[in-house]
Amino acid sequence: MSTSYTEAAFGSSSFFDFPLGEDLSYLFGNIHEEQPPPPPPPAFQAPGGAAMADRGKRPAEYQPEGSAAKRHRSPTSSRENSDDGGDHDYHASEVAAPGGGRTGGGRRLWVKERNCEWWDNISSPACPESDFRRAFRMSRATFEALCEELGAAVAKEDTMLRAAIPVRQRVAVCVWRLATGEPLRLVSKRFGLGISTCHKLVLEGCAAIKAVLMPRAVQWPADLDAVAARFQAKSGIPNVVGAVYTTHIPIIAPKANVAAYYNRRHTERNQKTSYSITVQGVVDDAGAFTDVCIGWPGSMSDSDVLERSALHAQRGAAGLLGGKWVAGGAEFPLTDWMLAPYTHQNMTWAQHMFNERVDGVRAVAREAFRRLKARWGCLQRRTEVKLQDLPVVLGACCVLHNICERSGDAVDPEIASYQLFDDEMVADSPVRSQAAAKARDAIAHNLLHNIPSS
Repeated sequence: MSTSYTEAAFGSSSFFDFPLGEDLSYLFGNIHEEQPPPPPPPAFQAPGGAAMADRGKRPAEYQPEGSAAKRHRSPTSSRENSDDGGDHDYHASEVAAPGGGRTGGGRRLWVKERNCEWWDNISSPACPESDFRRAFRMSRATFEALCEELGAAVAKEDTMLRAAIPVRQRVAVCVWRLATGEPLRLVSKRFGLGISTCHKLVLEGCAAIKAVLMPRAVQWPADLDAVAARFQAKSGIPNVVGAVYTTHIPIIAPKANVAAYYNRRHTERNQKTSYSITVQGVVDDAGAFTDVCIGWPGSMSDSDVLERSALHAQRGAAGLLGGKWVAGGAEFPLTDWMLAPYTHQNMTWAQHMFNERVDGVRAVAREAFRRLKARWGCLQRRTEVKLQDLPVVLGACCVLHNICERSGDAVDPEIASYQLFDDEMVADSPVRSQAAAKARDAIAHNLLHNIPSS
């Protein structure tokens, strides 16, 4: 099942000036009650008499495990408290009842003490800006603006049992996990939180980014003529309003419909069985995403993904582009709105030049996806996120990419050398519109002879 995101109708003109989202879910704490001690064992009976007659029988007080009187679990036996290697460092604290006094006649809570030194250091104002950028792939000012916009969607209220995790720490867990792709076990140790808590914070943060920021961050250009003019200044091709590219995100083999996600081309190239889902994106001349379609299985061709996307259904096939082009590669068919290169043998000089210019336009999209994967390391390896949650996580990465690009936060030089590998194929039916074929021939002729396009 695919998740396709496009723009939404918002009246505000400022990027961060839009209504905040609502609370998404609840965070469960790691709380355990101290249980009363088990009843004493039955009194010892000397051999002989009735005791000898009942030899081999269980005492009346005995009940097997699983009956009404179950064996009480230790406070240290839960998954949350044993998820970082059995380092059980607890302290007991008494909790007062709302009306005064102690609850339950001395009720105590067992809370695991965790080390938050790394988070305290990186979040401190004394932390160098370069270290902060290297950790979260964005400047401190961008991060603070992100926290401000997501605050209402992710914030929780304190309870009488414990204080809520601050908004800045919630957002930091999500951004760090997307930026590094670290296993949750390591994220837990860095931020001093439980593994399941970190997993919940990542999903909540991505859902908040999708609900609150995506409608404003990823949207179709309002002024198509201005975008077309900038693309024409770079390539000489008129009326291009976007460049499209499709990449694959590796996943763990799903339990259901596994053949649909099998990526044959990646398997043959890497000599290792690969499964993936697709991310199709259209970018403007600055490399920001204007439309994304996420979640179709990796066995599908790029042209099949295009035909099932909202870009095709709501804009291309609906005729809403108004004579404008979206530039694609050879894996996309030539249509009335999709401008694809020539793919036949023995091309003319004009056709060769046209292909070079189209490839230059499409390089903007390839470079945008390269920076996307370089900046957000979770896209480079198979993730722990479930398949049904992955589209929201990938959508959040696209939103944060746009925010960083528009804020001027460049990709760190240490990770900027990331190489993008995607196998591009030729579409089964490369020409699907004779009118588009004639228009492409005219553009190629004008480019070769330096004839200005109207």
